[in-house]
Amino acid sequence: MTDMPWQGDVVSLVDAFRAGERSPVEEVEATLAAIDRSDLNAVCHVDPEAALAAAAVADTALPFGGVAIGVKELDRVEGWPDTHASVPFADDIATYTDTKIDRLTDAGGVLVAQTTSSEFGGVNQTYTKLHGATRNPWNPDRTPGGSSGGSAAGVAGGLFPVATGGDGGGSIRIPAGFTGLFGLKSTFGRISRGPHVGPGNLTVVAGCLSRSVRDTARWFDVSNGFDARDPLTLPRVEGWEDGLGSFAEDLTGRPAAVIPEFAGAVVADETQALVIEAAEWLIEAAGLARRTPEVPLPRTGGAWSVTGAVGLWQTIKDKWPDCAPDLTGPMRAGVEASLEHFDVTAAARAEEARIELNQGMAALFDEVDFVFTATNPDVAFQAAGRLPSTFGGREAPAINNGALTIPSNIYGNPAVSIPVGNSSDGLPVGLQVLAPHHHEQLLLDLALLVERERPWPLVAPGASTA
Repeated sequence: MTDMPWQGDVVSLVDAFRAGERSPVEEVEATLAAIDRSDLNAVCHVDPEAALAAAAVADTALPFGGVAIGVKELDRVEGWPDTHASVPFADDIATYTDTKIDRLTDAGGVLVAQTTSSEFGGVNQTYTKLHGATRNPWNPDRTPGGSSGGSAAGVAGGLFPVATGGDGGGSIRIPAGFTGLFGLKSTFGRISRGPHVGPGNLTVVAGCLSRSVRDTARWFDVSNGFDARDPLTLPRVEGWEDGLGSFAEDLTGRPAAVIPEFAGAVVADETQALVIEAAEWLIEAAGLARRTPEVPLPRTGGAWSVTGAVGLWQTIKDKWPDCAPDLTGPMRAGVEASLEHFDVTAAARAEEARIELNQGMAALFDEVDFVFTATNPDVAFQAAGRLPSTFGGREAPAINNGALTIPSNIYGNPAVSIPVGNSSDGLPVGLQVLAPHHHEQLLLDLALLVERERPWPLVAPGASTA
């Protein structure tokens, strides 16, 4: 039996399967053993019998043939818990499987474990009353972020090479930045939300947490495409993995801006310095043209919060108010505030803010093709407790934790988080790059350039998988 799960990326693992160097069954067994040993609290449900059965018949000729995959708690797999990461739903079981998950298993993926999430995906800290605190493999006292925190912790912690995620306000990019992974938020509509599209807001896109650019490209190759059950999905785009590295000439001369405190965010000085250095290096390496656009963007935290109010209420209305004591503080406060203040006037103000933001983003992308920012305003904060209100000693409201990532969710454009180094206390720092709608391939090629020239650790040093 293999002692440890594969510590490389998906593409190299599938190559090892095909060469007869690894066995899908042994790999799943190693993954299950590592999950059992792990103290990261990244996993909330395992399905060993089904995983081993799938591994035994895995077709390694397929793109994800035999690969152990973590599935975010908010994604649905028929027969698995459907908890919303919330105590009032602890006993619910999913009655169907999401389209995006079906596409992964059709491509040979083996569903091994459900990964922890923040409650209803509402905050960028994976800490719930249902599961407790999920830990960052770079420092277990710190959070891996949220809402896809368990997916990030599991991938960076060496438990499985890839895991699903969702990004409605930064929930892929934020944990990717905190754990040294690669995370792409695609153009809205790229991945189906089917087969049963709920009342949630129109900022959420599906994706994955991965160790390499090519793994993310492969994930999108098999997952993207139109779904009649989600009429907002985009037509299928092919060649994500095969096209990597082919857009280098297309990058030359494209205008780019470095805006560390994007959209009015407050960013710690050390994070700013690391991000500026990485951005300036990448601009030169890719042959981009530096620009300094003067395009103010509104603060959008309030508008973004309102967008999720209807979906959240639809989820919990039959259990309210009896469920209130069982919710985490931020979620209870959010529901109560929505019930007190959300009306047609509030909805109109939120819509006005959305329109203003969209107009500002469009004006920005009239001037540049790429915007370089920090992914997070500071390094990963404490795994449990309140969200931080200081960032490198500078005070800001709690919404500042997502201020850098939320604009691309509202506007719907793609953005990536790329690992670019570590802080003085050894924690990862992510560089966020934003591009106009439908330009994911250019973002992937920029990230590939960083990966080749400034490679990052695929797994957190000292991750507890042994």
